[in-house]
Amino acid sequence: MDFSLFYFANDSREEDGDRYRLLMEGAKFADRNGFEAVWTPERHFHPFGGLYPNPAVAGAAIAAVTERVKIRAGSVVGPLHHPLRIAEEWSVVDNLSGGRAGVSFASGWHAADFALRPENYENRRTVMLEQIEQVRHLWRGGTVTVTDGVGSTRELGSFPPPVQPELPVWVTSAGGVETFRNAGRIGAGLLTHLLGQELDDLAEKIAAYREAVAERPESDGWPGHVVLMVHTYLSPDEESARATVHGPLTDYLRSSLGLLLGAQLDGARRIDPSRLSPEDTDFIVERSFDRYFDGGGLLGTVDKCERTVDRFRQLGVDEVACLIDFGLPSKTVLDGLDELKQLVVRSR
Repeated sequence: MDFSLFYFANDSREEDGDRYRLLMEGAKFADRNGFEAVWTPERHFHPFGGLYPNPAVAGAAIAAVTERVKIRAGSVVGPLHHPLRIAEEWSVVDNLSGGRAGVSFASGWHAADFALRPENYENRRTVMLEQIEQVRHLWRGGTVTVTDGVGSTRELGSFPPPVQPELPVWVTSAGGVETFRNAGRIGAGLLTHLLGQELDDLAEKIAAYREAVAERPESDGWPGHVVLMVHTYLSPDEESARATVHGPLTDYLRSSLGLLLGAQLDGARRIDPSRLSPEDTDFIVERSFDRYFDGGGLLGTVDKCERTVDRFRQLGVDEVACLIDFGLPSKTVLDGLDELKQLVVRSR
């Protein structure tokens, strides 16, 4: 099992003097202590996750202070951008890092985000899959056909040339089994989470992904790569850990609830969070907290979390991406990374 750090900040409006301290210090810790990667997201127009509007910019900063840890987007919302732009930005990160860049592509979910590219909203899933192949082609030195400012057709490539001959690619899924299969069909890794997914259901979806990978004529025995993002905080004492994370994690879940319920996901009916009673909201949040703490996250002692990692391994997970910035003070998170390092060593 590989381990990485994942960032998706709770509230970018909070000011503590250094909004990016946890990102940078955590990345340096991951680099020194054998973690596989550092993931940063793309979020627009909302304080939840708003520290990270551009993962390539965050990745470039990480490249400057690390030597070996891989630098990944979790995720680039492809339909918000032109493939040339994605290839260019991540080639810069690849060069700055000496060949450590990787990208997970997402189709996007909130209509407000598509203020950047409204024409792509309706067919965003199809657009994303097409863009992955276009970016891969550009990464290998190919060109794409475009129309320039005077209406002329041109063939353009991206610069600078990257270090890696192939861009490591994942597809981000919120749980739709067809997205799992599509990731396998195009030979990409899979990045997912447990928000709205039960572990048994996830096992079936991972099996569907592996099957799709194996059916590719050019698979060459590659089994695919599944990354699971989970909320993470470890402590020597279980009750102390629960008390430490309860307030920040319930606040985090409450903040994300508004985004999730207000979005139309996979054709599901949109729910107006403001119409939920305070009691209903509290019930949903507390149930979610119990679920994450009891086995849907790496929360508690090393012994407990080692059992959770074993369960993830049995499901077919290859890498656990540890979401650490869900509202705890930066010092508390950084102090807890030594416990996480113990888990990494024991799990290997």
